[in-house]
Formats: sequence, structure tokens, C-alpha cells
Amino acid sequence: MKLRMNKTVVLILAFSILKFSSCKEDPTLADPIPPAAVSFAKGADVSWLPQMEANGQKFYDTDGTEKDCLQLLKDRGMDAIRLRVFVNPSNDPGNGHCSKDETVAMALRVKNMGMRLMIDFHYSDSWADPGKQTKPAAWTSLSFEDLKLAVANHTKDVLNALKAKDITPEWVQVGNETSDGMLWPDGRASTAEFKNYAELFKSGYNAVKSVFPDVKVIVHMGGVDVAQWNLDGLRNNGALWDIIGISAYPNPASDWQKSNNNVLTGMQSLVSRYGSKVMICEAGMPWDKAEMCKSYLTDLIAKTKSVSKGIGVFYWEPECFNGWNSYQMGAFDNSGKPTVALDAFN
Repeated sequence: MKLRMNKTVVLILAFSILKFSSCKEDPTLADPIPPAAVSFAKGADVSWLPQMEANGQKFYDTDGTEKDCLQLLKDRGMDAIRLRVFVNPSNDPGNGHCSKDETVAMALRVKNMGMRLMIDFHYSDSWADPGKQTKPAAWTSLSFEDLKLAVANHTKDVLNALKAKDITPEWVQVGNETSDGMLWPDGRASTAEFKNYAELFKSGYNAVKSVFPDVKVIVHMGGVDVAQWNLDGLRNNGALWDIIGISAYPNPASDWQKSNNNVLTGMQSLVSRYGSKVMICEAGMPWDKAEMCKSYLTDLIAKTKSVSKGIGVFYWEPECFNGWNSYQMGAFDNSGKPTVALDAFN
């Protein structure tokens, strides 16, 4: 009798499991599976790192142990890395870095470190920022239609090189700090037709989506003060984006609280106006103000998190020590050790 009961129970359980499984195979009956929550991104642009390593720079933990710079950043709570890419940096004397090949090699290191990746297209042979958006030398004589094609082809070329290494970025910036457009003079928003800037941006956006449909495209500006003017112009000319990116450097550094308050107000306004996610793509403070920088970053991260669609903060080149390449806003000291500023990310 006991044996019969056990068999009966087994049969009932088996039938129940089969019935439940058959229900799950019917999409009209299946319970919805909520998407995994995407964490707030805490990261850094370290595009100078290959150049620093080629020059013999070493990095150390606070106890003097030599470590990979990416590991040091990860140990301090960073989970994402941003890498810039130039079109042909060999045209820039003394540079030669941030090429497609170097960017792909760095991206592979980022992937192997288990970190998230942002690719930042400068669409120039050298620096593109609010004060200059110089065309690559090979693109200077192109017609506007061919210039749009060059943007698309370069974007796809770099992203396909990543794809060939099984690397998928989470975010891609179409242009760097394009506060007044890109690829001047053709795409300068304030002097050329705003439509030109939008058309160039659309070429980059569509190229990104053609290679990685799920990657989020960022439109990145040098500050919140120009964002609405810029984004209204893009939107009115049919351009799309996924994320609004902002640079947030306090100047002077001692005014960081006022700066962060302005950034917060600006981000809240942008989210309300456009419904877009927003992130800080660049932030930084002089390396010798480490305690102040920690307070500034801690507050900036908290304020960005408080915005309904605030999704991340990236430090710009923290691996730089005092005055490396004339840059003063790193977060490592002269001995190659991270300062307390980076504790803000932990």
C-alpha cells in the first residue's frame, strides 16, 4: 500500500510538472520575465594608458604592489571604461595613439577585465572638443554627401573591428563634446545650417545601429549650459539619440558645489524636456586637490543618481599623475598610486 501511494504521488507530480511546462511554452500563458536591472555606471576614460605604458609608466596600489591600472580602478569600484578613437592619429605629430587598432586592443583588455565599454568617436585626427572640431586630413576636400558617408564608414569600420574580436560596447558616442556641432565648418551648428550637424550625427547614429542595434548612442556636449540649444536643433532636424552626455568640470575647482548644483538642475531639466537618460561622460579636478576631489565626485555621483534617468559618471583620465603630458587633473600621485579622490567610486 505504501509503495502504491508513492507511485501515485510520483505520477501526480510528474503530470503537474508536464502541465506547468506546457503552459510555459505557450507565450500567451507565460509569466513575463522582468529585464535585469542595469547598474549605475562608474567609470573612467583611460585612453592615454597605452601611451603611458609605452613610456614605461608603472602603477601601484597604496601598499606599493605593482598592478594593472585597470585593476586598480576596478578595485576602487569602477566598472566601466571609455576609450576615444581618432580617424588617423599619425597625422598629428607627436601623437599616433588612439588609432582603431590601439582602441581595439585596449577594448579587449577592458573585456577581459570584466568591465563595461564606451567608445568615443572624435571624427578627427586629433582632439575634438567645444573649441575645435577639425576634419580628418583625408576628409577635408569631400563633398557634404561624401562627408556623411565617411562618418558612416569610419564608424562601421571601428565597430566591426570590435565585433570581430567578440567585443560589444555598451555605449557609443557619436562625436566628442559637440557643443557647437562637428566636422567644422560643414557641421558647425552656430554658423552652418543646423541641419548639417544633424545630418552628420544621423550618419554616425545609423552606422552604430547597423553594427550593434542594441548599443546606446550618446550625444555628448561640453556642459549643460548649451545642451538645450544643441538638442533642440538636433531634434528639430530629425536626429535621434539614446543618452545625453555631459562634461562637468568645476572651474575654479573650489566652486565645485555650485557647479554640481548647476549640473543637477541641468540634468533634471534635460530629462524632463527630452525624456532621455543622462550621464556624466567627463569629470575631473586637479590631482593635488585629492580630498576636495573626493567630495566633489561623491556629491556628483549622488546627484546624478538622484536624477530619475541619471545612469553614470566617468572620470577623465584619472591614471595621469602630476603634469603628465601637461595634464593636471588626474587622480594618481607622482609615485603612480591612486589618490583618495577615487575612493568616491567605491
